[in-house]
Amino acid sequence: MSVYQIPFLLPFLYPNRIWKGPALEQKISLTFDDGPVLGTTDWVVEELAKRGMKATFFMVGDNVCKHPALAQTVAAAGHQIGNHTYHHLSGWKTAIQAYLEDVAACDVILANTLGEVPQFFRPPYGWMSSGQAKGLAAAKKIVMWNLLSYDFHSNLSSEKLIRVCTSRTAPGMIIVFHDQQKTKEQLKRILPCYLDFLIGEGYTTQLLEG
Repeated sequence: MSVYQIPFLLPFLYPNRIWKGPALEQKISLTFDDGPVLGTTDWVVEELAKRGMKATFFMVGDNVCKHPALAQTVAAAGHQIGNHTYHHLSGWKTAIQAYLEDVAACDVILANTLGEVPQFFRPPYGWMSSGQAKGLAAAKKIVMWNLLSYDFHSNLSSEKLIRVCTSRTAPGMIIVFHDQQKTKEQLKRILPCYLDFLIGEGYTTQLLEG
């Protein structure tokens, strides 16, 4: 079963994480996980630029190492950068210290490539232990989401994903897309439609706030 929106109780169980943005205006936060990847991330940046939109890109350190110029292009376009670990680790399968070291390694490559250490962090798969979260609490703001695009499921029709995302969008939401090779074809079908929907409904995008 596909769970597009987070269960109601999760933000109450983990109140120190960012689950949504301000909902006072017709704004949402667009986020992209797993890049930068050539042929996908650069396409996303172009689509956003066509519409004057900004987003947050949670980057995997290993991908930044492989594509430093692409990471620089994202930052130069005025988008926000977040840490998504160096090796896209699953928190549930990784010891606390190894996880924290991997996050730190991602910080290093981002600092060396972009000249900044991001304050925002998103755990791959949305999974991390309480010990890992506690270890990051002093240096990072942990960002979750309240709407998942499911662009990584190629067996779901793009029409359905567009319909679900557009029907569930509301002010203040944080929505997740993925700028990776696996999602490339699905993303190219659903993202332009979703961005045009936002414009048609009078939405603008907002970057994350701590």
